[in-house]
Amino acid sequence: MSPVTVPAPRRALLSVYDKAGIVDLARGLVELGWELVSSGGTATLLADQGIPVVEVAEVTKAPEMLGGRVKTLHPMVHGAILADRFNPDHVHDLRERGITPIDLVVANLYPFSSDPSIELIDVGGLTMVRAAAKNHAHVGVVVDPVDYDGLLAELRANGSLSDATRRRLARAAFAHTAAYDADIVGWFDEEDPSEGDDNPLKPSIYLALDRVQDLRYGENPHQFGARYRTVGSSGWWDTVVVHGGKAMSYLNLLDTEAAWRLVHALGDPGATTQEPTAVVIKHANPCGAAVGTDIAEAYMAAHECDPVSAFGGIVAVNQPVTMPMAEALSEVFTEVVVAPTYEADALAHLQQKANLRVLEAEAPTWPELDVRSIDGGLLVQTADRLVVEPSQWRVVTDREPTSNEWADLVFAWRVAARVNSNTIVLARDRQAVGIGAGQQNRRDAGRIAADKAAGRAAGGVCASDAFFPFRDGLDAVADAGVTAVVQPGGSLRDDEVIAAADEQGMAMVFTGERHFRH
Repeated sequence: MSPVTVPAPRRALLSVYDKAGIVDLARGLVELGWELVSSGGTATLLADQGIPVVEVAEVTKAPEMLGGRVKTLHPMVHGAILADRFNPDHVHDLRERGITPIDLVVANLYPFSSDPSIELIDVGGLTMVRAAAKNHAHVGVVVDPVDYDGLLAELRANGSLSDATRRRLARAAFAHTAAYDADIVGWFDEEDPSEGDDNPLKPSIYLALDRVQDLRYGENPHQFGARYRTVGSSGWWDTVVVHGGKAMSYLNLLDTEAAWRLVHALGDPGATTQEPTAVVIKHANPCGAAVGTDIAEAYMAAHECDPVSAFGGIVAVNQPVTMPMAEALSEVFTEVVVAPTYEADALAHLQQKANLRVLEAEAPTWPELDVRSIDGGLLVQTADRLVVEPSQWRVVTDREPTSNEWADLVFAWRVAARVNSNTIVLARDRQAVGIGAGQQNRRDAGRIAADKAAGRAAGGVCASDAFFPFRDGLDAVADAGVTAVVQPGGSLRDDEVIAAADEQGMAMVFTGERHFRH
């Protein structure tokens, strides 16, 4: 069916808060013979630039009211946007009321997320955008200045927008309004928490995310993978500088995120200067972590923990990469290295490795929520934020840790909190020497850690992410030669485990908080 003939000329309604590019767009539309309708600051800006524009109030014959809250909410505007040009009754209504159809709506909304308040909850703009998007069979709608150039190019080439373009723009418009509403709901949740409810998880969650990076593939080559970003926010991945290497895959991002978070979690958050620290991650688990006198020493000590697993791993350091570190790193097949910066010669050396992704990044932030997919929805919890307060820990054995043991216990505990459960971490001189990760029982985790330590744990410490349910787990690490243990405590057999530690002359500390990670 062909559309019923409607009066010319083509008309565009321009009403934007973000005025970037709007003058050039308006001028281009006028050159193509379009008539412009606008309101408020947009109309003033266009008139000041000598661009012919009709005020909305001239169309509606109703001046703005309520301090600008009502200006486009009128049948002369929304009838012009919503009319179905294929419907004779709609066209009749337009003619009866003297309404000129609107063929294009260019609008973006008050920036609510920048300064949340009642007055920044857009109503008129939101309504126009939704109306135009609903009627995309006849009306184009643009909410992002990035689309202006493409819009003009298509109009110049074809005289009109294609069905596919209008549909794409309509989808973007509804995504824009959905994200906007999600921001408002989040603001209400922050401003008016449920009385008497200490649960920070809200009754509903509205997620608005944009796909910002296509990945080489997902967890496996037959899967698609992409990185999405919460609308209106950003993270360190958005500012990362990639100095070389292949495109990233899903697992590259997952493991690099784990490495970057861990290397920043190992330091003292209150310290002005962080000690040189390095971690090596494989399959989202640390296979090495260490503090050194310089970054090269820290890296080599981290690699030494488990050189077999480090093959094809991810390396993160918290200090600039030096030439000695770069030379040591280049001898090992590594997927990604991430650091705050690189010395010039070190960067040049690493860029010779064609397959090594070399990333320069800002420090990470910490999410509020941990979200996973399950059948029919999501499993949500507050993020496990590691707060290390040794002064609040409780020594439960006859012997107290020495000062060196205390330093190693804190280090090992930080590492253990970021390893998949069940986990045992053995460390000495703030170097992980054996990590048993992701085991179904704690005894096996201890045995694996001890095997990997290969005698290097003697005189060192052990961290267990959850309590020892039986003494056999403690016996396994005692056989490795550790002299101090940190664990949450809370088992029915705590007394038995403490007694076993006393038998061995070990010091044991309870943190009172476990860190399961699945």
